[in-house]
Amino acid sequence: MSKVKTILGIDISKDTFDVYNPERGHHNYQNDLKGFKSFIKTLSNDCWAVMEATGSYHHRLALFLYEKGIFVSVVNPLVVKRFIQMKLNRVKTDKSDATMIYRYGQEQILAPWKPDPVYVNQCKELQSVVQLYIKQHTALSNKLHSLVSKGLTKGKAITSLKRLIRTIEREIGLLEKEMQSLIQENEADLYTRVKSIPGLGKKTALLLIVSTNGFKDFESSKQISSYFGLAPHERSSGSSVRGKTRIGKNGHPSVRNHLFLCSFTACMYNTQCKMLYERLVAKGKSKKLALIAVSNKLIKQAYGIAKSGLYYDENYRNKLV
Repeated sequence: MSKVKTILGIDISKDTFDVYNPERGHHNYQNDLKGFKSFIKTLSNDCWAVMEATGSYHHRLALFLYEKGIFVSVVNPLVVKRFIQMKLNRVKTDKSDATMIYRYGQEQILAPWKPDPVYVNQCKELQSVVQLYIKQHTALSNKLHSLVSKGLTKGKAITSLKRLIRTIEREIGLLEKEMQSLIQENEADLYTRVKSIPGLGKKTALLLIVSTNGFKDFESSKQISSYFGLAPHERSSGSSVRGKTRIGKNGHPSVRNHLFLCSFTACMYNTQCKMLYERLVAKGKSKKLALIAVSNKLIKQAYGIAKSGLYYDENYRNKLV
């Protein structure tokens, strides 16, 4: 970071991106390869580009700059939004956003971005399609149930719905099989070790590995819990504000839901999770809160196994004594 002299603030949209360079001012470029090449000509090797994570719009530019040897930071949009609010900036334009992203880069400690491995990106794309199919499957199943509840058991509408549901189920199965093959090819040992945790199923183990880049993108299990939206958020202040402690529910709802479902099984077959659940319920905590705590325990166990290179062993702590 000490060698970097110029911070660049970049605000990206679907078709264009705005850049604030303190030495050259504002410039606008097309969000395509031609625009990238025009932009790179204006840069020196001591630049550090800061941009928001804007779905898929930022990825091509971030990857292009990374491959050209330019430092890149991809920041959570919510963090930038809070920073802008803190600065009391009321102007909302692409130029002003680029300037505020530049100011954020100037004042904050930046983490260098690097692209995920190819297999991780492939799995994420497959998972996004699976999630789309699951939503369609739910909608179609609800419609079928509605028609059947009205007494309609035959007809073209019923036949069409059943055919579509079967097709979607088949496609989901094929995509999940491809995801599993990619993980087996690239993270077979880690996949096997994470699956050794009682209560964690194949799909959840796969999603954990894909979403965390094999647990390499995080420095603690607490960071992962926060990333998945399972970290408790307490809201209290003085004697007047006494809000309920809730989970954040940001991050990945699919992984969060899978972990919550796994917590039921973990309470039966995972000794540590069972003890945690029973202890919290005995203290008067709600069963839902106890299950969320179990979900976090599963994350902690998976993270420990990933970092240690060991398989799950419920007597591990006793062996250290």
